[in-house]
Amino acid sequence: MPESLQLVVFNLDDQRYALHLPCVERAIRMVEITPLPKAPDIVLGLVNVHGQVMPVLNIRRRFRLPEREADLGDQLIIARTTRRRVALVVDTVNDVLALPPGELVAPETILTQLEHVEGVVKLDDGMVFIQDLDRFLSLDEEQALEAALEKGNF
Repeated sequence: MPESLQLVVFNLDDQRYALHLPCVERAIRMVEITPLPKAPDIVLGLVNVHGQVMPVLNIRRRFRLPEREADLGDQLIIARTTRRRVALVVDTVNDVLALPPGELVAPETILTQLEHVEGVVKLDDGMVFIQDLDRFLSLDEEQALEAALEKGNF
């Protein structure tokens, strides 16, 4: 029997998004974000979580959502890509969903421009867009981030 699809669901404004549970380490309250000079626009800066410094990615900017200042009520999702640990600023972390694997719908069946979305899950009360963190940064953004981290000795 195939394993269930386990997702960590979070909100940005009124839309729900998700990450696969195995790539999420934890969710924490917002902490101070330190700017990272010469980082790509998608990187808000760096955070230090229990002695580990990691880049904070601006998921709002990637999805062209209205920008707003991070506030103390926001949360950070600490997650792993194949290259590094990252933090994502989200409004709230809602839930962990376990669904049958067949519930995942390919994103191109809904919209063709969802390049950072791995799939969509349709629920009774709306859709959840599942993020692909490994495709979140373009190659140029990944290289610029790496150069900025090296220059700052992080």
